[in-house]
Amino acid sequence: MTPRYLTKSRFILALECPTKTYYDKKTEYANQKLEDTFLMDLAKGGFQVGELAKHYFPGGHDVKTLDYEEALRQTNDLLKLDRVTIYEAAVRFETLFIRADILIKDGSSLELIEVKAKSYNPQSDSFVTKGRAIASTWQQYLYDVAFQKYVVESAFPQYAVQAYLMMADKTASCPTDGLNQKFRIKKDENGRKSVTVSPSLCQEDLLSPILCKVNVDECCDLIYSSDIKTAGFYDFVAMMADCCINDYKVPPQPSSACGKCEFRATDQELAKGLKSGFHECWKESLGWTDEDFEEATVLDIWNYRKKDQCIKQGRIKLSDIREEDIAPKSGDRPGLSGSQRQWLQVQRAQDNDMTPWIDKENLKQEMSSWAYPLHFIDFETSTAAIPFNRGRRPYEGIAFQYSHHIVHEDGTIVHCGQYLNAEPGIFPNYDFVRNLKRELEKDQGSIFRYSHHENTYLNIIYRQLMEDPNHVPDRDELCSFIRSITQDRDEGEGPRNMIDMCELVKAYYYDPFMKGSNSIKAVLPAILNSSKYLQDKYSQPIYGAQGGIVSLNYMDWKWIEFENGMVKDPYLLLPRMFEDVADINFELLSDDDQLREGGAASAAYARMQFEDMSDYERSELRQALLKYCELDTLAMVMIYEGWKDLLGD
Repeated sequence: MTPRYLTKSRFILALECPTKTYYDKKTEYANQKLEDTFLMDLAKGGFQVGELAKHYFPGGHDVKTLDYEEALRQTNDLLKLDRVTIYEAAVRFETLFIRADILIKDGSSLELIEVKAKSYNPQSDSFVTKGRAIASTWQQYLYDVAFQKYVVESAFPQYAVQAYLMMADKTASCPTDGLNQKFRIKKDENGRKSVTVSPSLCQEDLLSPILCKVNVDECCDLIYSSDIKTAGFYDFVAMMADCCINDYKVPPQPSSACGKCEFRATDQELAKGLKSGFHECWKESLGWTDEDFEEATVLDIWNYRKKDQCIKQGRIKLSDIREEDIAPKSGDRPGLSGSQRQWLQVQRAQDNDMTPWIDKENLKQEMSSWAYPLHFIDFETSTAAIPFNRGRRPYEGIAFQYSHHIVHEDGTIVHCGQYLNAEPGIFPNYDFVRNLKRELEKDQGSIFRYSHHENTYLNIIYRQLMEDPNHVPDRDELCSFIRSITQDRDEGEGPRNMIDMCELVKAYYYDPFMKGSNSIKAVLPAILNSSKYLQDKYSQPIYGAQGGIVSLNYMDWKWIEFENGMVKDPYLLLPRMFEDVADINFELLSDDDQLREGGAASAAYARMQFEDMSDYERSELRQALLKYCELDTLAMVMIYEGWKDLLGD
């Protein structure tokens, strides 16, 4: 049995919460983090970046074995050479263990290089604040490499060790066309996936690096001299190493971070016999019983910044929260302010009132300004760590799919348009906007998005068009269209600026069933459960039916099914997007609260880009993408219809 070493992943986990290391990798505890990290790494470009980095340091030896002792033996044998480059080097010091991405020995010097699938601008990004602290956005990456450097220096005190982060350089330009497609995903006979590099990768591809190597020794020294969780770096490492190797739990300290604890079991998982680390922690530290967990807590309050203050005072349940804790104040626009919305959530919980709330007067006034037909759009996007074409930069935004529903003034609903370009190696953005422009320029109806995502990506494409040195024949027309339907910090708001439905939810609508979330995947089930009109309408097979609602991907479809007296989430009615992905992993990938770049559609796009698959597999994945994206815009339509019903229109 492999000892429970303090690895770099456990060290990073301990920075979040020292107690978590006790639950890590124990199958008896539920874990809500993505188990199939391959999907997330693929979506973020981690595999390609890691493999490309090796080619900037050619001639290295790859330690591929997953066995700790064998990896250590191979690494130590290689370090007997005077000069050597090792990929995935294994280093152990006492009960600390790491796998270094790249370790380069040159005589008595060692270079430790940690490769990260993250973008970095050498001209503007800084690891350290003006107050000489590690910048919060870089903490995880820098503490990671600092821990590794400490292990290497401790294991090999005879060497001078320098530490580096290697990341995608946002200022670099891709030197060639097709570099993106020279890193393919292959599966071996055991089903294990890895990156295979095309033999066509040449010196020209590597001549102008798109990754940069940044020395972080000063940051490491700053970390070594700072406190972590009230302990110095070395004491903290020693404490956590002792906890791991002897398998005992650091006494839990409840905080707002508990709201995102991955070791929190669902009711279904508890029923299956899985343990919940979150529940154990709160029972131990607060003396709670199972009944206590049935009540909503301060962790559930939307966007509330005083959670830790309330927890320290022992006022954790919503029944303990007072109005002065929230101090609800009116905002500078119609509808609920943020604090008013928070207090409404607390009041509903205290009164055990599960009825939805809607600001009829202000929502009606808002809706009266809309011009028919109404257009509802949703984008699926990704970022490419390694660019598609010569001259493009790492992690440029890619818009590869959209869905478009129209609602006419007479109530007619049509899924009138969609776009999907997942052809390997093709940069789709300009074609994406051309198609969207053709669909939206037919009238002057109001356009709706959900949250800021669509606005952000259209502005990204605008900048790409403006900066593109190549001839784009319709550049001016496309840029003018984008400006007309978006808002920009510098250039203001276009005459047909998209309306953000998420902001309308925050201001005018609240349902306790949403549990403090404003995600469309929380709002949709809530409004379906509160609207008898929607239940009656969509429990019939009218979607994609002759004489019913026109759909491009469904036929005679019913969106309403009941389970235990509640409307089942419509997304759960769809076919599986990945046959080889566990349900829990797909649910996490589809979580709308995560960044879209880490979502299910982005992972599917990445698989279609980099994995070899049959025509049948590609067709099935394409159909799944079309169906999921169509539901995203239908969800917006349903929310609109639900509001009309609640308003009595």
